[in-house]
Amino acid sequence: MPQTNQFKPLPPLELIRPHILNYWKQKKTDQQIVDLLRSRHLDLEVYGIALTSFKLIRKEMGLLRARQQGHSIDSIRPAMQRLRVQYPKAGRQDMLNLLFHELGMAVPRSVYESYCALEEPHLVIERRANRLKRKQFYAAGVNDLWAIDQHDKWKYSFGLALHCGVEPFSGELLWIKVWWTNSNPRLILGYHLDTVEKLGFMPLVTQSDPGVENFGVANGHTLLRHYQDPSLMDTLQHQWKNEKKNIKPEIVWSQFRRRFAPGFQNILEIGTNEGWYDTSNLLETLVFRFIFIPWLQREIDAYVERLNNTAKRRDRNKILPHGVPRDIFENAEAYGALDFKIKVDPNAIQHVRDIYAPRDHDVFKLVPEDFSIIAMDFYAALGSPTVTRDNVWEVYLGILKQFEQLDAIHRIPPEMDSQWGYALTMARDDYRVDDLELIPNLKLLEQGSGSHAYYGGVNNGRGLGPDHHAQLDAMLEQDEPLPAETIQPAPINIVEDEMLFAEFSSDEEDEEEDALTVQRMLIP
Repeated sequence: MPQTNQFKPLPPLELIRPHILNYWKQKKTDQQIVDLLRSRHLDLEVYGIALTSFKLIRKEMGLLRARQQGHSIDSIRPAMQRLRVQYPKAGRQDMLNLLFHELGMAVPRSVYESYCALEEPHLVIERRANRLKRKQFYAAGVNDLWAIDQHDKWKYSFGLALHCGVEPFSGELLWIKVWWTNSNPRLILGYHLDTVEKLGFMPLVTQSDPGVENFGVANGHTLLRHYQDPSLMDTLQHQWKNEKKNIKPEIVWSQFRRRFAPGFQNILEIGTNEGWYDTSNLLETLVFRFIFIPWLQREIDAYVERLNNTAKRRDRNKILPHGVPRDIFENAEAYGALDFKIKVDPNAIQHVRDIYAPRDHDVFKLVPEDFSIIAMDFYAALGSPTVTRDNVWEVYLGILKQFEQLDAIHRIPPEMDSQWGYALTMARDDYRVDDLELIPNLKLLEQGSGSHAYYGGVNNGRGLGPDHHAQLDAMLEQDEPLPAETIQPAPINIVEDEMLFAEFSSDEEDEEEDALTVQRMLIP
């Protein structure tokens, strides 16, 4: 099969200019714009366009990214002074958007913040004083909630989409998955159900960003909880947290980028730098998925296992239990904590899976079945080598060469080529065939009281009750008996990783945004 753009001319600039400008205003990445041009606006039988060619066109149009514009405090000062007169109350994001949309200036956040610290310190202090209302976050115990999140750093460069689930109290990583999409709600629910099925229990509630990809988990987990406890029938057993406020998964990804990603990204970049792999090439993409995803998943599983079995560095500012995450997760009582896990009927899991995430759905297939059969034969012809960091590109190239020879000799049938191409369509961000609607007319859980922001499911969202405190007191009594007539201790406020909480602190504006977002999502 020839390269996607091997013999095809670039489209005329007048044909694609309005579309490029439109997507540029939407702040699409270069790869996203190329994908959209190819899928929506070009006759691929006539024209072709690849990422490198597009970047040249974009630069010729004068559309430069932040690094290329190279702005400094001095260069943005005149524009900032003019805009500040017109928008005296605009915050950081508003000002960055104004600079971009009104003046065509792509300014890094770091440059903007340095300018504010130097030129507008009084406004920074004023905004913080007026808006920042610090709230304490406390966790009730193990399996109170599971938090999930996706990660897109490799999505547009390599076609690899990451997703994680974490139990925040213990720090147990429930899963980190790599696949060719992380935007399909059926796939994400599948991760959750697989974990529940493997463990034999579920948490009280789940938590995520308010994205459509998480509607499957919200619906599926809610049905499981309703099945187990009919008194919950009128409530959604899922908590929504806007971007940067789903804290624990953000920590997981921060550590992943620092600890795991750099070395593997270097390996992945070998193929793209050498021209062996182009995410817009169907054949290369399918061979890449066939070889790289299983290999990377094994490496990630080993990484997760290491983290779950390694005690984190002791932090005197952290009140959550110190120890090995797996041990805390499996033996909460030994750490003076409650475990809220709910045993699940396997029939209930299967029922939810049949409704929302059937195993035979295309999203659960690594590659199309016909392709897999041929690829396995080619892999066997190579001697079925164990794929490692040292030979992964060698195995990829060996299988790709056999596919290209097959195509050159016999021509892959157009109908098969079309079926295989659907695998790329499903991975696009704008693929909406599998979108789900939230179960209608369900109430949100309460979120604590007073200054305590609680997002778990204990006591239907209200937090620990008298019975729970009695259990905790009994545990303390076993370790160190309390004197007679001791005053009932106040609830423990668990505050994690103070520096990170300072970065992700709640404020009134964000709370209103959370509420409006959720209300829009819940309109029947």
